Amino acid sequence: MTEPDGRQTHFGFQTVAEDEKAGKVHGVFTNVASKYDVMNDVMSAGIHRLWKDAMMDWLAPRDGQHLLDVAGGTGDIAFRFLDRAPGARATVLDMTDSMLVEGQKRAEAESMAEKLDWIVGDAMALPFEDNSFDTYTISFGIRNVTRIGDALAEAFRVLKPGGRLMVLEFSQMPNEGLQKLYDLYSFNVIPKMGKLIAGDADSYQYLVESIRRFPDQEAFVSMIRQAGFGQVKYRNLSMGIAALHSGWKI
Repeated sequence: MTEPDGRQTHFGFQTVAEDEKAGKVHGVFTNVASKYDVMNDVMSAGIHRLWKDAMMDWLAPRDGQHLLDVAGGTGDIAFRFLDRAPGARATVLDMTDSMLVEGQKRAEAESMAEKLDWIVGDAMALPFEDNSFDTYTISFGIRNVTRIGDALAEAFRVLKPGGRLMVLEFSQMPNEGLQKLYDLYSFNVIPKMGKLIAGDADSYQYLVESIRRFPDQEAFVSMIRQAGFGQVKYRNLSMGIAALHSGWKI
């Protein structure tokens, strides 16, 4: 039997063994799957929809493209992509089967069924051949990956030459005072919302903590470049509460 290598990572503010994190994250999203979309609307007052629309504006989907949406959960990004490019195709991959099940219940999933694939898989070991996709997206998911650098390397591998990476993730506000106000809201309100709406405060406590542990905009730019991407840029959304990062496989 292989002995554990002792490497550690973070699960929110906890320190855990690397080989434990995926299971813990899987548990979080299994617990919240049925209320995930409702909670997104409540937590952000619906602003997450505007952020995802901004993602599509910058991405500019085109017919004939094949999208891989990793940590795609209930299909929000894939549905938007196909709505803008009806002649495209989308593959939604998520480590949590129950999230994909919730996505397949949505009306859009039925109307777009011939253009959609739903796959359970790991962002750090994608079950696809090299150079398979035109576009890779991950929305509010990469901060939950055990080794972010491995996920970015996999994104680079499965993209075709000339393919594009786009990441939508919570980030850091450049104004310290505003960041403190946002933190007060996040830590004091969101877990209580999770308890009230989803019956699960602990999962939302983790999700809030994971936002604070994620690298800031410039640090994440460096990580994307290290994975091999070129022309890496970012745009802040809502004063940096979230950010879009874009890179190309050149």
